[in-house]
Amino acid sequence: MSARDRLRANDTRFHALATTFSADEWAHPSLCDGWSNHDVLAHLVVGCSAPAAAVAAEMVRHSGSFDRANAAMARTLAASRTPADLLDDFNALIRRPRGLGRYFPPQLLLGDHITHELDMLFALGREPAIPANALIAVLNTQVSVPNPFVPAYRNSRGLRLVATDADWTHGQGPLVRGQAAELVSVLGNRPAMLSRLDGDGVDMLTSRVSRHLIRRAE
Repeated sequence: MSARDRLRANDTRFHALATTFSADEWAHPSLCDGWSNHDVLAHLVVGCSAPAAAVAAEMVRHSGSFDRANAAMARTLAASRTPADLLDDFNALIRRPRGLGRYFPPQLLLGDHITHELDMLFALGREPAIPANALIAVLNTQVSVPNPFVPAYRNSRGLRLVATDADWTHGQGPLVRGQAAELVSVLGNRPAMLSRLDGDGVDMLTSRVSRHLIRRAE
């Protein structure tokens, strides 16, 4: 399966799941700091449709910060579109992405979409049912390719990572073991799932995630 086909299949699965969310679940805070699940959905739509020029202009308004521009665009869209509206938008973009969604590497978009799905589900106390092959594809990309938006490459250095529910291992060093979805979430700097991991490398990983969160807050 090509990376583009894997992204499309994953997004179709996620869309079907997201249509089952209640109004309270959409309003619930996600694991993505400061964003509701509604905001996260808006971010997914922005990422598949925003023109590069619009992103650049928003960054100028936010002193060159991509993170602040990204958050502002998501919140602005969420304020003007209901979750049902955004799900319709997202469904159309699965088949025909626009703007940056046409050019951004699909393997990186897959990681972004799955990480944010986990932001929603874990915050709601719902267990994910993401296919193992999609999670493995995300893990393989994120621990192998430095990404300015996702610190999984840095977080994974010098650790031996083992998925307990999928055929995936990576690296050498102190052990960190957990389900594949939990590893994706924590390596992406979501500390909520740290308590589910075990191994003598968990303290090292916790320190790395904590340092990143402190820097973001400064």
